[in-house]
Amino acid sequence: MTELLPPVLTCGEPAGIGPEIAAAAWARLGARQPFAWLGDPGHLPRGTPVREIDAPEDALRVSASALPVMPHAFPDPAVPGAPSPANAAEVIAVIARAVQLTMDGAASGIVTGPINKKALQDGAAFAYPGHTEYLAALGGVDRVVMMLACEGLRAIPATIHIPIADVPAALTPELLTDTIRILHAALRRDFGLTAPRIAVAGLNPHAGEGGAMGREEIEIIIPVLEALRGEGLSLIGPMPGDTMFHASARKGYDAAVTMYHDQALIPVKTIDFAGGVNVTLGLPFIRTSPDHGTAFDIAGKGIADPTSLVAALDMAARMAGARAR
Repeated sequence: MTELLPPVLTCGEPAGIGPEIAAAAWARLGARQPFAWLGDPGHLPRGTPVREIDAPEDALRVSASALPVMPHAFPDPAVPGAPSPANAAEVIAVIARAVQLTMDGAASGIVTGPINKKALQDGAAFAYPGHTEYLAALGGVDRVVMMLACEGLRAIPATIHIPIADVPAALTPELLTDTIRILHAALRRDFGLTAPRIAVAGLNPHAGEGGAMGREEIEIIIPVLEALRGEGLSLIGPMPGDTMFHASARKGYDAAVTMYHDQALIPVKTIDFAGGVNVTLGLPFIRTSPDHGTAFDIAGKGIADPTSLVAALDMAARMAGARAR
């Protein structure tokens, strides 16, 4: 089989931990999992072995001896913990460039370094709520799904960054149906599962206990699951959220759909706090990212843990392999 193209790793916010964990990830991975870093080489930690390249595929031949870098000029140096407004537009441009490379077939996918939305809004009037929404716009899709994954669990929140008080109204049949369909398609295409088993959580304690503790299960979740089962999907639930994430329960499904942010993220971060990966499903290209932010408070101190980024790079490669097969 032809060797897969490597993914592109975007630099993210230069004042955060992105550049140093990129260098640390390369030190761990070397030639085992090549990637092309897209950013300003002057922002990398001093002493990082760098080889400038013209295209992502060039990373395959140089990654054993140096971090492959596709240079992208920034106007200002990187000052740890202090983002420069002048750099904001280039942070955004790097993301767009990585997406274009991937959609043009020059890379197998993108892994995104962490950004700071406020820094981008202040410095470049960034018009999107976050990274994911910008990627969806670049990919030309209306609905994407966030998946948090670690060894032993893939968890998907149907609603994401909204107050708990707003969840019941946001949890519509259309949203839940789209979320499950996008997940099912991704499990087949990107994870090589021919017949994915999907567990679905309830919203209320005890999954509503027959309406005694809430009616969202009866009025929304159960009808959606019954309709999708009619399409041939293998769905379990709605399950009580407090009993579906222990080790024995997780053996019964391939991914879990939850109803709100913490219902998905708490079990993933409990199982593997350092190694969780954020995956965006429903895009026309592969996108993974480390499950953490810019960490301005520790940037430049040489103590940032690259484990989540290493896991994100590995997952992007596995997903590209599944798509190729």
